[in-house]
Amino acid sequence: MLAATSTWLRADESGRLFFDRGRTDSGKRLAQPWLDGFFLGLTWLGSLVILLPLAVAAGAMLWRRGHRGEARFIVVALVGASLLARLAKDLTLRPRPDLFAALTSVGSPLSFPSAHAVQATAVAAALWLVAIRLKPDCRQWLLPVLLAVVVLVDCSRIYLQVHYPSDVLAGTLAAACWVFGCVP
Repeated sequence: MLAATSTWLRADESGRLFFDRGRTDSGKRLAQPWLDGFFLGLTWLGSLVILLPLAVAAGAMLWRRGHRGEARFIVVALVGASLLARLAKDLTLRPRPDLFAALTSVGSPLSFPSAHAVQATAVAAALWLVAIRLKPDCRQWLLPVLLAVVVLVDCSRIYLQVHYPSDVLAGTLAAACWVFGCVP
């Protein structure tokens, strides 16, 4: 699905997708020292270093309370989405943007899709689905909080010059499809 999306969006001779033209430099245009620090810290909310322990802790808590299906669901949502992102990167082989210097280091030279966007979306969607099943009264306040985290992580990847907007959009959509497809 992600590889087909990248083909459909049509890459130009530099590897940028049609959707990305004129949007890639948005982080550079907005650059401010305080925003650099803000997004450098915020981007960690999409990292497996943070999300895997969070998912395992949430799963362990749910397991102890007898919600075994929900516990497995949260972990499967994150791990499966992360593996999906890695596979898509290996299939598309799209290099990261190089219009400006990245403001953070990256683990892979590959860009499509954004693994941070995939992982943040997968955890947020899984937590929301479990929460509304077990505590329906949290629906009104939890969704805006989780959406804000996902949007901010997504924006951080563009701002830090490590992803094209289409990388982030594809990652977010792929993770949402994965998680909603895994609902027990």
